[in-house]
Amino acid sequence: MIAPALTPRQKRLRNVVMLLALGSYLMSMFHRVAPAAIARDLAAAFEASAASLGVLAATYFYVYTVMQIPTGVLADTLGPRKILTLGGIVAGIGSLLFGLAPGFELALAGRTLVGLGVSVAFIAMLKLIAVWYEESRFATLTGTMMFLGNVGTMTAGTPLAWAAQGVGWRGVFVVIGVLSLAIGVLSWFLVQDRPGEKAAPAPTGARADRTAWLGGLAAVMRNRETWPGFFVNVGIAGSFFAFAGLWAVPYFTQVHGMTRAVASNHLTVYFGGFALGCLIVGPLSDRIRRRKPLMIGGAVLHALGWWLWIVSGQLTPAASYGLCLVMGVLTASLTLSWACAKEVNPPLLSGMATSVVNVGVFLGPSILQPLVGWVMDRGWQGAMDGGARLYSAADYRTGLLLMAGFAAFGAVATLFVRETGCRNIWQKPAVETGR
Repeated sequence: MIAPALTPRQKRLRNVVMLLALGSYLMSMFHRVAPAAIARDLAAAFEASAASLGVLAATYFYVYTVMQIPTGVLADTLGPRKILTLGGIVAGIGSLLFGLAPGFELALAGRTLVGLGVSVAFIAMLKLIAVWYEESRFATLTGTMMFLGNVGTMTAGTPLAWAAQGVGWRGVFVVIGVLSLAIGVLSWFLVQDRPGEKAAPAPTGARADRTAWLGGLAAVMRNRETWPGFFVNVGIAGSFFAFAGLWAVPYFTQVHGMTRAVASNHLTVYFGGFALGCLIVGPLSDRIRRRKPLMIGGAVLHALGWWLWIVSGQLTPAASYGLCLVMGVLTASLTLSWACAKEVNPPLLSGMATSVVNVGVFLGPSILQPLVGWVMDRGWQGAMDGGARLYSAADYRTGLLLMAGFAAFGAVATLFVRETGCRNIWQKPAVETGR
C-alpha cells in the first residue's frame, strides 16, 4: 500500500491522529504490566493466592487474546476512529472500577473491561501507520511507536511503585481511567481513518469490502506464512510479559532480597531495554532489508538469557541491572513479526494479518501467568507477610523454567518465518488471476 502525497494540513492532522493512537497504546502498555509493581498490594487488598493473582493479571491477556482477530476485522471495516473511541471509553470505565473495587470479583470485572478496551489500541495504530505512511517505513515507525509506547510500561515500574506508596494504587487507576475516557472522546472528534477522509470519497480499493471481511480473514488464516510469527510471539512475549508483567518484582524481593523500590527499578530498566530494542530493531531491519536474521538472533539469545536467572545465585547490582537491560533489548526482536505478517498478506488486509499474529503476544502470557502461579502454590509452605504469601527460591525457579521453555519454543518458531526483504511479497493465487 503506497500512501498518497500529503498536503501540509494533512501532515499536521496525521501528527494529531498518531498522537491519539499513541496515547491509547500508552494506556494499554501501562495496564499490561502494572500488576507487577503492585502485586503485594493486590495480594493484601484482596487476600489473593499466587494462582488468584495470576488470574487477575492474566484476565487482561485473556480478553486481549480473544479480541485481536475481531479487532483486525474492525480496523479493516469500521476503521480505527470508531474502535479507538469505544476502546478508550470502555478502558476508562474498567480502570475506574478496578481502582474502586471493594473485592476481588469487582476488581476482576474491572480488569476485564480494561483488557477489552485497550485491546484495540495496537492494531488500530498499525492500521493508521499502514494507511498514513509509506510501506517502506512500516517497521521503522512501528518500532518508534513501540519505543514511545513503552513509556507506559516504564511508568508501571518505579513511578507506579512510588505513586502507590504516596497516594495509593487505587488513586492511580482512577486517574488513568479519566485519561482513558478523555482519549476516547478526543479520538471521535479528531481521528481520521485515512488522508482526505472528510474531503473526498474513499479511492477505489482503499479499504476492505465490509461484506467480504470473512473471506479476507479466512485468506489470512489459510496462509501458512502468517503463522510462524504467531508462534514466535506466544513464546517470546509469553515469557517476557509473564515475568515482567507480574512475577518480576516478587521474584526480586523474595529471592534476591531487594527492596520493592530497587525491584521496581529493575522492572523499569527491563522495559527501558525493551523500548530501546524497539527503537533499534525496526530501523535496522529496514536499513539492511532483512527481517529473519534479526528475529532468529534476538530470540535465541533471549531464550539463553533465562538460564542466567535460573543457574545464577545472588547477582551484583551491575549484573542484575545489566541482565534486565539486555533481556529487554533482545525481546524487541519479536516486533518484526507484525511487519512479516503484513508483508505476506494482501495490503488491504493488513489489520487482519497483524491481528492474527498479535494474538500470540497475549495468548502466551494468558497461559503462563496463572500457570506459574499454580506451580508456585503447589510448593508453598504457608509463609505469610502482611497478608501476602511468601514463596521459596525453589518455587520461583520452577516458574522460571516454565518461562525458559516458552522462550525456547519462540526461538524455534523464528526458523520458519518467511524472509520478505522488507516489502510486500504476497501474490494472488493463480486461480484468481486466471493463470
